[in-house]
Amino acid sequence: MEKKVYFKTFGCRTNQFDTQVMMSKLREFRLSDVEAEADIVVVNSCTVTNGADSSVRNYISSLKRKSPNTKVILAGCGSHSKGESLFADKKVFGVMGHSEKESINEILKNEKPFYEIGDLSHIDSTIVEDFIGKSRSFIKIQEGCDFECSYCIIPSVRGSARSHREDTILAQIASLASNGFGEFILTGTNVGSYGLDHNTNIPKLLKKISQIRGVRRIRLGSLEPMQIGDEFLELLDEPWMAKHLHIALQHTSDKMLKLMNRRNNYHSDFELLHSIASRGYALGTDYIVGHAGEDEVEWTEAIDRIKQLPLTHIHAFSYSKRDNTVSATMRPEIRGDKAKARHREITAIVKAKNFAFRREHRDNLEVLIESGKDGVYQGLDQYFNRVSVTSDEDLNSNWIFLNNMEVTDAGNKATYGFFDNKE
Repeated sequence: MEKKVYFKTFGCRTNQFDTQVMMSKLREFRLSDVEAEADIVVVNSCTVTNGADSSVRNYISSLKRKSPNTKVILAGCGSHSKGESLFADKKVFGVMGHSEKESINEILKNEKPFYEIGDLSHIDSTIVEDFIGKSRSFIKIQEGCDFECSYCIIPSVRGSARSHREDTILAQIASLASNGFGEFILTGTNVGSYGLDHNTNIPKLLKKISQIRGVRRIRLGSLEPMQIGDEFLELLDEPWMAKHLHIALQHTSDKMLKLMNRRNNYHSDFELLHSIASRGYALGTDYIVGHAGEDEVEWTEAIDRIKQLPLTHIHAFSYSKRDNTVSATMRPEIRGDKAKARHREITAIVKAKNFAFRREHRDNLEVLIESGKDGVYQGLDQYFNRVSVTSDEDLNSNWIFLNNMEVTDAGNKATYGFFDNKE
């Protein structure tokens, strides 16, 4: 009888893609979508912050209490940072590194505890033909990062920057498009570095993807400001580009950017973001609050500058010290309660900006419905704003066009009926 395998994924879109790769490689096991019924649970872990580590450890502990006989396999970034200690403490049955995910069918056959961490120079070539349980598909185009941001542990658990082969990426997208997927999210550890090792770049890849039959919308993962040049800006008016870009600023104080060993500065960021916003784009960013050295002067300056930027989305982090990073040795440290207050302040500012943006963009919305039940469906529009749609029709995985959106503080709402347009 085939053993059942359940996948639990933490963290970023790259991890979500890696989970799909592992799912696609199962041959002698049955995929389960119910944790309690699984014989084996593969935990695709994140280790970007201490909080991420804690979430993974807490999940594993809870699982072992509920199902002591379930085999727990640790995969993902946490396997490279915390796998050795979790394995030594017998918290997990096995540990597998990034390079081993394509061999998961053989790895899961292990009858004895195992630690197969592999290496950090591998680049997988799997072509995933379906995204289980998804209406959008994530396409990993590169792996690793060559930046040396002082706070970041990711290069040590993902390795140096390396690109997937262009023909593999295009074959991947063509296969998924022929299976009915129309929206593709390009992801990786440092997406904008794609192609530097293959004598190409993101704009060239985007043009080739857009020519594949069935491709309707392309989204990009996080880009660095310095990675957006004239060739990329020329693509902003293309109809297949999602009208939302996530540009990782991390801070708006030049002193803090220097402490973080970042490659951007506020003046250039200001010019870039306003230029893109003028083309009708929503803009998101990553932002770290509470990093060592962020005193009141820097914070006041940072907040004043945030108010001047055309941001619509923000993924703010309270700084989390990571062992073996340069930032971990920096002083003075910022108290946790102060960091949380700053997190609330900056999030509220951008939330208000998002509300204003949605009020100005309530018509001509193209929404891909991802999920729904009992007549209420959820999806994302081209600006990466979530929409709740009430309809008597089954809208799952459909593209719909919406006008006169009801804009509330909590989100966008609409009613969809027979006379509305649907494709």
